[in-house]
Amino acid sequence: MEPAAASERLFFALWPDSALQGRLAAWTKLAAGNARPMRRENIHLTLAFLGTTDAALIAVLGECAHAVRFAPFALRLDRVGYWKHKRLIWCGPEDEAQALTALVAALRAALDNAGIRYDSKPFVSHVTLVRKASGLAAAPSWVPLAWDVRDFALVRSVPSEAGVRYEVMQRFPALAAF
Repeated sequence: MEPAAASERLFFALWPDSALQGRLAAWTKLAAGNARPMRRENIHLTLAFLGTTDAALIAVLGECAHAVRFAPFALRLDRVGYWKHKRLIWCGPEDEAQALTALVAALRAALDNAGIRYDSKPFVSHVTLVRKASGLAAAPSWVPLAWDVRDFALVRSVPSEAGVRYEVMQRFPALAAF
């Protein structure tokens, strides 16, 4: 009997810098009430969810991501919402940024070309802030935030006693700096 292949739970994401994570986490703590706020260090925007993936494919995933060409762009997080069916409070752009949609399309095309499976549901840009929420009634007012997107990341989900921790494995930079 052969040993089971090592696997990782992976996704590609935009990963905010520490200052933006802090601003999002501060609002999240106020909005959470009795619900479960996202931990500051886990706040991100998923581009492509891969799920449980053979660890032998990590190098291929890196090649796919390096093949994606995009310019830095500004993403405005100017609205907050609540998805009742998922019990999530989230934030995101009011108008989908063309640069973000193009980045997701290019990443998914690279994954498709390499035969890599991912969750192919239509992309809806959002940053999950609170889980198991009962609504937005007690949430503080939302102040729009600017996110200077300069790269994206391959991220692994690591279970721990404190809950799931997301760990950036590799970053893939935009073509040029702001």
